[in-house]
Amino acid sequence: MPYVIAGNLLETVPEPMVLLDTEGTIAGANTPARALLGDWIRGRNYVTALRQPALLSRIEAAFENGTGSEARFVQSDQAGETVFRVTIRPVTKSTVRYDGVLLHFQDITHLREAEEMRRDFVANVSHELRTPLTAILGFIETLRGPARNDAVAQERFLGIMEDEARRMNRMIQDLLSLSRVEGQERMRPQETVDLADVLSGVVASLKPGAEETGNQLQIDGEGGPLPVTGDADQLTQVFLNLTENALKYGGGGRPVILRASRTMGTGTMKGPVIRVDVIDRGDGIDPLHLPRLTERFYRVDTHRSRDMGGTGLGLAIVKHIVNRHRGRLRISSEPGQGSVFSVILPTS
Repeated sequence: MPYVIAGNLLETVPEPMVLLDTEGTIAGANTPARALLGDWIRGRNYVTALRQPALLSRIEAAFENGTGSEARFVQSDQAGETVFRVTIRPVTKSTVRYDGVLLHFQDITHLREAEEMRRDFVANVSHELRTPLTAILGFIETLRGPARNDAVAQERFLGIMEDEARRMNRMIQDLLSLSRVEGQERMRPQETVDLADVLSGVVASLKPGAEETGNQLQIDGEGGPLPVTGDADQLTQVFLNLTENALKYGGGGRPVILRASRTMGTGTMKGPVIRVDVIDRGDGIDPLHLPRLTERFYRVDTHRSRDMGGTGLGLAIVKHIVNRHRGRLRISSEPGQGSVFSVILPTS
């Protein structure tokens, strides 16, 4: 009878739960627990079923001292590692009509992944800022010492220091921008925006610089209004970023085209959509890199990107803005064939 009562109670919990009797035998396990550990665990000793020393020692302490605690349980498979927080509590007859120890497994893999992302983010920011800061400090020391009376060296060093300071400023501005768009990602825009106007503004802003490098910057595709529900400033940021990248990495003297079209969505995007392709005729990108391009600080060519003023955050910002607009970002490229960055947005 106690087995039946315990089993019925455990089945009401959606997360894995295991009940151990006073002998350490698994007296009850709900369906999620059996899916996690296997159907064979019922009637087995917990040492045989769990086999992770840190967890076993906490369970043993619960039996000996009657005190609750927590431990980690890690399951590995082909998909990777899943990490569980296991809450260990002694139980009495007044709780489930059966003495023993109750184990509750809570999946905290996402918390560990978030912590790893935070550590990686801090490490990347520190690395990105350390290089220009070290250069500036080195030049200050030189200007105060060997170059104190060298006007030519002073002018050259001050120019380099200015470039490095501007690089740090761009990094900070992009970090602030990324923080803002991540905070707004779940807040759907409410205004109607004409993408045709957004693209015209982007081209007008970048055309003078494009002409200096011999690039032909043009809008192609369907005419007329292109209404979407969106944030005009953020959509402008998306297409400024993508077009600037196309001009930088497409190479001087080559065309950059912004092609807008109305079409029907596919997959999870049903109904009419507006697609804007930002097309360059540059050297292209090895397909190996494409899945990682929107990661923070990921660069195909680190030195080239830094020399051109890139922070490694632009495409991450674009991805979050597009997500906020319930859109999709598609990237296609082949070495020697140029690149196409496509933004697909649902129509208003």
